[in-house]
Amino acid sequence: MKKISLFIAMSLDGYIADSKGSVDWMVGQGEDDNMDSYFGFVKDIDTVIMGWNTYHQIITELSPKEWVYSDFTTYVVTHRRKTSSDKIHFTNKDPVELLKKLREERGKGIWICGGANLIQQLVKEDAIDYYHITVIPTILGSGIRLFEKAGHEIKLRLLKTQSHNGMTDLIYAKRSYLDPST
Repeated sequence: MKKISLFIAMSLDGYIADSKGSVDWMVGQGEDDNMDSYFGFVKDIDTVIMGWNTYHQIITELSPKEWVYSDFTTYVVTHRRKTSSDKIHFTNKDPVELLKKLREERGKGIWICGGANLIQQLVKEDAIDYYHITVIPTILGSGIRLFEKAGHEIKLRLLKTQSHNGMTDLIYAKRSYLDPST
């Protein structure tokens, strides 16, 4: 079965975007643009899931000239009717049901890329196996929160930490995913 991983960055105070929805503050404290954690993560991924707002931000602001996830099959969860391509599939399926279907397929892992609404639905349903969270050395004070009320506790096990350029990667696994008896 494919593992489902959230890989995302957040401010020290828990926001994934500022109050205008911007992510231009997601930089370290210096000039080092070390991408080792990203490249280490994506080597085990073949599928990306994201919501409409994340998709729209990528194609209009972050990378309007080229699709940055061309090495993966992407599913955009949206109620908008858009035409799918070989690599980008627009779907209005329930994200939990979509993940159940994709988890059974052959291949590598599934990356939950964003945004907050999609992530919060999946956390609420306890559908994420691994949490790769990079803490950016910035306090925003307001914006779009990564985690809201899940309605229940999810116990995690810290697998690894690493720091680069003032940013800290925290890698957790759901305890029940590692050992169903915990």
